[in-house]
Amino acid sequence: MDRQYVASSNIASIGYDEPSQTLEVEFLNGTVYQYYNVPLNMYESMMKEGSKGRFLNTYIKNAYPFSRV
Repeated sequence: MDRQYVASSNIASIGYDEPSQTLEVEFLNGTVYQYYNVPLNMYESMMKEGSKGRFLNTYIKNAYPFSRV
């Protein structure tokens, strides 16, 4: 999975696996969540966004199934 460290007040890094459409978010407190069936364009939009946490809360959290890793 391609992982990128990001400048965020609560997110340490974001990864994305295109074949499985899995978005992986590592928070600064060490917890990791995977969000499933996330389209590539949604990941690309998130990476362009100034506030990754706000984007996650608005467009990802309640829209896609997820699990804590």
